Amino acid sequence: MKELVEYIVKNLVIDEESVKVSEEETDGVTTIHVFVADDDMGRVIGKAGKVASSIRAIVGSISARQHKKVIVKFGE
Repeated sequence: MKELVEYIVKNLVIDEESVKVSEEETDGVTTIHVFVADDDMGRVIGKAGKVASSIRAIVGSISARQHKKVIVKFGE
């Protein structure tokens, strides 16, 4: 799942080198943290959060098929 999020985000941003994606699991819930350069944050979040919501929807759909709970968080 982490690789999928990283692939999507790297194709959205200008500075691919600054993209960092980490994954942690706590109590059966996997949290994926996405960090990008300040200039690219708007591209990843999108207008009114539509791009971020789309990424979360894709991850949510795949994780539901695998009977897992995955949360995607975007930070700086």
